[in-house]
Amino acid sequence: MYCLELAGQAGDEPLARLEAERAAASAVERAAPGLATARGARLNRVPTLAYTHRVSELLGRTDADVESAAALLSAASFEKEGSVAVRARDVRSSSGVSASAAERALGGVLVDRGFAVDLDDPDNVLCALFSEDTCLLGWRAAESVRDFGTRAPTDRPFFQPGSMNPLDARAYVNLAAGPSLPNATVVDPMCGTGGLLVEAGLVGARVVGSDAQWKMARGTQTNLAAYLPDADWEAVRGDATSLPLRDDCADAVAFDAPYGRQSKVARHELADLVGGALSEAARIAPSAVVVADRSWEAAAEDAGWRVDARFERRVHGSLDRHVHVLSRV
Repeated sequence: MYCLELAGQAGDEPLARLEAERAAASAVERAAPGLATARGARLNRVPTLAYTHRVSELLGRTDADVESAAALLSAASFEKEGSVAVRARDVRSSSGVSASAAERALGGVLVDRGFAVDLDDPDNVLCALFSEDTCLLGWRAAESVRDFGTRAPTDRPFFQPGSMNPLDARAYVNLAAGPSLPNATVVDPMCGTGGLLVEAGLVGARVVGSDAQWKMARGTQTNLAAYLPDADWEAVRGDATSLPLRDDCADAVAFDAPYGRQSKVARHELADLVGGALSEAARIAPSAVVVADRSWEAAAEDAGWRVDARFERRVHGSLDRHVHVLSRV
């Protein structure tokens, strides 16, 4: 069993759990605010997750107080060699437990069991996670790489306002293609500046993008060349409702549909554009994530998709993102 420390706010937890389950873990279940458990984990995929901070080998679960955690650690059976350190957290300040007091007490238990403490470069790290009335103890096994700030949209060689931030783009790629990664082909038929494709390429996928505007297609080429110099990618000008791709050529499709006043794109009305893109996506891939400013569930079902999940996420006062996680019927 494993313990997952989730990232984001409380409202992000359902998305975080599903991202982890699709891309790196199995049988993910909520344990407490900000925490989940999993039956299994692909630890080599944990660094690619957006909404999970770290994964630990679960040692046990108890009440959220220092005494109970120390008793659990004293009674637990485990085989570890080398030095240790304890890292405690009061997740979202929900338990009232002092992290420093927990680290001292649990460190004392480990010293009594014959371990040497090394706070700077330990061989093993014990994570003590307190959330509301629950404490999870586990040995840290893997952490996500939190480098999304290095790819801020405004820092890309090609930038347009309204570009999706890398953290969310990574999450949506994992939701769409997670089970197939890293050996996946991901297509974005409305690629814009290429943010989704950059994140897909960085987690190992072959990426293919198209956009109705030459400006965007060329801009995506520029960004992919900058961030994925050694990866396998293509970006062309194309119509999302008539893709020049063969049937079942991809593992997943992910796209960010036009928002708000962008109600007519090229020669298509918005409903025709999204409906046509959904139909083409179902032709070329078994899985998709569609992000939009409204629900497209009915259109997705008409195009041959099952809606596995839909998340509504606040961007700002006048915009909510609807994230549709789809699987082909």
